[in-house]
Amino acid sequence: MARESGLYQRRDSRFWWVDVVLPNGRRLCGSTKAESKKDAQAYVAKLKHEAYEQGHLGVRSPRTWQEAVVRYLSVKANLRSIEDVKRICRKLDAYFGELTLNQITGDKIWAVVEGELKKGNKPATVNRYLALMRCLLRMARDEWQWIVAFPKIRLLGGEVARDRWLTREEANRLIAVCPSHLAALVRYALATGCRAREISGLEWNRVDLERRTAWLDQTKNGTPRGVPLNGDAVAVLEEQQGKHPQYCFTYLGKPIRWEMSNSAWHTALGKAALKDFRFHDLRHTWASWHRQAGTSTDELKDLGGWKSRVMVDRYAKFATEHLAVAAARIECGRGGNVAQFPTFPLRSEKRRAST
Repeated sequence: MARESGLYQRRDSRFWWVDVVLPNGRRLCGSTKAESKKDAQAYVAKLKHEAYEQGHLGVRSPRTWQEAVVRYLSVKANLRSIEDVKRICRKLDAYFGELTLNQITGDKIWAVVEGELKKGNKPATVNRYLALMRCLLRMARDEWQWIVAFPKIRLLGGEVARDRWLTREEANRLIAVCPSHLAALVRYALATGCRAREISGLEWNRVDLERRTAWLDQTKNGTPRGVPLNGDAVAVLEEQQGKHPQYCFTYLGKPIRWEMSNSAWHTALGKAALKDFRFHDLRHTWASWHRQAGTSTDELKDLGGWKSRVMVDRYAKFATEHLAVAAARIECGRGGNVAQFPTFPLRSEKRRAST
């Protein structure tokens, strides 16, 4: 009788087993992981109900967080920062590893925030986790159609944008103590605002010194772009000519395959008495210098290859020329521009005066 219902027992197992065709046409064979017949029947009934909803009502089958991560990583495989993405996914697995996407609630997301803050992580770090969660869940909803909705995920406030840049004097001091190959990289970064990998991977076939232009095919956001070369950048490239047939920047005749922030970089920082400075901060320095020189936000966005103005607006504080006229309106000696209105006592003041 049990066999007719799809359930049966095996001599080599303490669990009940199932062999049944579900309402959606899929055959299910295997262990129920239940030792009592009642629990096994409940398990099979649940599977049949879910299969009926999926086959006849169009209800989506539950997908797990781990399934979503596998697909997400395959979609993002070409990202230059894929190792960072994998690292964050491993961290989140401790919170979501056993859950389906439908089980990820606002409380579950808040548990990630609380857990990571208790570990001593800063809001900026936690926001990287939240941003990945939001991107993955949005993709699961909009592109894969695995879920209908997911909780609203807001990034934490209090994240302080890094504001580290060099003055001209500090930059010259750094260049003076760098080895020749590193000095060339620093000078080019300050002249173009290019990122470290965009510089180390630059090839001669993507440089036209006559037109003063370089073309980047591998950028952080994946969009190829052209880089106009000013006189400083052209001078650096002309110094590198003849050192390597393919790559513009080399060390001992070989392409640069390592991170810029190596021992030579830290040694140079020490000699130049510079603290808390990364190679990427040369890009911030370049952008800050441009805004101080009067380059508009839109021009800077195109020069730096940013897709939106959000990242560029952080440098707005360096350009105040357009506010100079407004600031001068109340200068001493120009008080004639300020209207003089008579003042009248408040009713409460009149009462106090009368008493």
